[in-house]
Amino acid sequence: MEQTLQARIAQSVVLRYTLAVVSSGLALALALLASHYHFRNVEVPLFLFVVAVTAWYGGWGPAAVALVLSIISFDYYFTDPIYTLYVSAADVPYLIVFTGFAALVAWFSTVRRRVERDLVRARDHLQIEVAERTQQASLLNLTHDTIFVRDMSDVITYWNRGAQELYGWTAAEALGKYSQQLLQTVFPARVEDIRQELLRTGRWEGELQKTKADGTRVVVASRWSLRRDEQERAVAILETNNDITERRRREEEIQNLNQELGKRSAELESMNKELEAFAYSISHDLRAPLRHMAGFTELLQKKVGATLDAKSNHFIAMILDSAKRMGNLIDDLLAFSRIGRTEAQKSRVNLGQLVNEALAEVRQDTEGRDVVWKIGELRDFYGDRSMFRLVLVNLLSNAIKFTRTRTKAEIEIGCTDGNRDDLVVFVKDNGVGFDMRYVNKLFGVFQRLHPADTFDGTGIGLATVQRIIHRHGGKVWAEGVVDSGATFYFSAPKSQGY
Repeated sequence: MEQTLQARIAQSVVLRYTLAVVSSGLALALALLASHYHFRNVEVPLFLFVVAVTAWYGGWGPAAVALVLSIISFDYYFTDPIYTLYVSAADVPYLIVFTGFAALVAWFSTVRRRVERDLVRARDHLQIEVAERTQQASLLNLTHDTIFVRDMSDVITYWNRGAQELYGWTAAEALGKYSQQLLQTVFPARVEDIRQELLRTGRWEGELQKTKADGTRVVVASRWSLRRDEQERAVAILETNNDITERRRREEEIQNLNQELGKRSAELESMNKELEAFAYSISHDLRAPLRHMAGFTELLQKKVGATLDAKSNHFIAMILDSAKRMGNLIDDLLAFSRIGRTEAQKSRVNLGQLVNEALAEVRQDTEGRDVVWKIGELRDFYGDRSMFRLVLVNLLSNAIKFTRTRTKAEIEIGCTDGNRDDLVVFVKDNGVGFDMRYVNKLFGVFQRLHPADTFDGTGIGLATVQRIIHRHGGKVWAEGVVDSGATFYFSAPKSQGY
């Protein structure tokens, strides 16, 4: 590659100096021909023309060669005595003037050629830049993003199709207009401060309000980029806009809804506390008259029971049974209400030990029955020990109750990994099960899926379980098949960070 380049340079040098020799020879031939036909004083213009042409196309070196050859030819062929290189004293000023004038012509031709070459290069560069800018403008015009350019006086100098689609003005209508006046821009801060930041950093972005051609207002996410020239002077600002009016409206709606939701949540929380306090108060106050009813009914049964007929004794027994059930219901309501007001004392809980305690409490309900207990691997978790003990007691009591119709009851207790931070505990039985269509009713207060005369209970146990689990940030769910058993699950945190 370098050898080829050097060969081309050498060839160019030879051609330029060849031009000087050939053009000088040609000028001499023409001058001699003109002299032969008695045309006078044409040799000087011819030699000057040769020097000018050689300087134009060959540069200073070949021009100097052409000048020397022209002086020698002029002196030899046209200055007395001819055919000699003798120069008389009288001819010296004339030759000096000729040489100076020829050098001036050569200098002028060289400078003119260089200027013309520079102009051609500048023109080519300008054409290339115009083509690039035109291509860039065409590409910008293809996008649906809103893009326009304004000078430092805020006059719009470019307006793409995306800007026309958003704001409604065509490029012909927008170009030459002041941006802030055309769009009636509302800024989030002082315009002077925004311009100072733009000049300092070269960029600015924020939300602006603008007006469309039809008068409607839009909110846009605006980004400005500052363009500088080669002397680092700010010359233009490119601005891109994205319409976020709908997004802003939705955000405001969400914010209003959140405020309304917070307000309603506070009201519901207040109402819930009032209801809990009311339920606790009512339940507590019902205990005394209920004890009186049950006590006096028992006294009445002992005193007159022997004199009453079988039907009357049955009525008294029903009163006592109802009072007992009412007492259990009040106790469950008090426990349910107390969970919402009691602060949880969270610590590391040994699940195996907790299951043994719960089994000891409910085992009396299995007397005289064939119950097979399956205890799997039980791991520790974090929570309020007394609350989770109540959870296990309720779930085990349910399993014992709903396997009552089975000749051989099977109840399994175990745990598995939930997500990364949770432990899932389950209690599975082979009892009567339930229809999954009604699974959402299981954990409601007083909700029952079986008749009270078939399976006793108050309908508060599972609601209590759910409240305890939710207080610990977990969840509780159930799976069941009618007459094929049920499985109840709850999640508990493995670590203290919950």
